[in-house]
Amino acid sequence: MHTILQPEGWAKPVGYANGVAARGQLVFVGGQVGWNGQGCFETDDLVGQVRQTLANIVAVLAEAGAKPQHITSMTWYFTDKAEYLANLKGIGEVYREVIGRHFPAMAAMQVMALVEDRAKVEIQATAVIPE
Repeated sequence: MHTILQPEGWAKPVGYANGVAARGQLVFVGGQVGWNGQGCFETDDLVGQVRQTLANIVAVLAEAGAKPQHITSMTWYFTDKAEYLANLKGIGEVYREVIGRHFPAMAAMQVMALVEDRAKVEIQATAVIPE
């Protein structure tokens, strides 16, 4: 399915992989934010928005027959690094609740703003459904 790329002698990352090798059908999930399927935000809480954003990714993946364990890469965009760091425990809990204990290659960064004014997070994902 997927092979985690962990160079010898490197410290093992927590909550993500340094790299992933995979073969199969590629699925690209456009940036998702923390609103529901009707485009309405139900919360301004960062952890709540992360939960909804991840659920949105899972819903898009399901349309291609993919599951969370097929995710190979994620890019996270936050509007407030301090808020992100202060909520790591809650973010980790909702991540495991929605995605499970599958940790793809990831990047996270603070951005000045997102297109949707109420959005505190946007996540883009790539998945590979095995051959």
